[in-house]
Amino acid sequence: MKRITEIEALAAEIADTARKTFLSLFKNGERYYYCTLYTTEEGHAPSISAWSREALEVEAARQGDASDKPGSTIAELIKWSYADSRYCCFGDENFDHVKLRFVERPSISDLADDEGNREFDLRLKAMELAMKMLDDEGVFALNQPRESVCVLVEIMPPDEINTEIALRLNWEESPAMQAWLAEAAE
Repeated sequence: MKRITEIEALAAEIADTARKTFLSLFKNGERYYYCTLYTTEEGHAPSISAWSREALEVEAARQGDASDKPGSTIAELIKWSYADSRYCCFGDENFDHVKLRFVERPSISDLADDEGNREFDLRLKAMELAMKMLDDEGVFALNQPRESVCVLVEIMPPDEINTEIALRLNWEESPAMQAWLAEAAE
């Protein structure tokens, strides 16, 4: 009998919640190109964010698609921004159980540096495993081909580890991953 690791147990709880949340979001039939599970550098419980082509078009039109940055449109500036998406924190109430699990874990800020880093890594690995589980189930290919979606686990503010995780979760040659690497990678 295989012993379930601490990371696998936490990942299963995150995956159950994220599955429910993404499936609820995807009922709108939009074509998604960005799906992320993100956390803070303090290792708080994750939330989801996503962008669809339709949502980006609506938001760019709402903001007038003009930018203060020469040569850039609003759509280009917000395309990969978890915080600018209308789907940021979508279904966050579904994560109450996961939030409780994270609160029950050792507080990263109360731990010595090495212990705090190990706890943070455990949380991040559980989030990555959860997204891989959903990907293996085909969740991110429901409204669009999988290669059109960049599936991520991100730390905010952005950190180099985001790119490392992205390369593990996505086929590097896929159109979505190539776009993300060119436009948003740390």
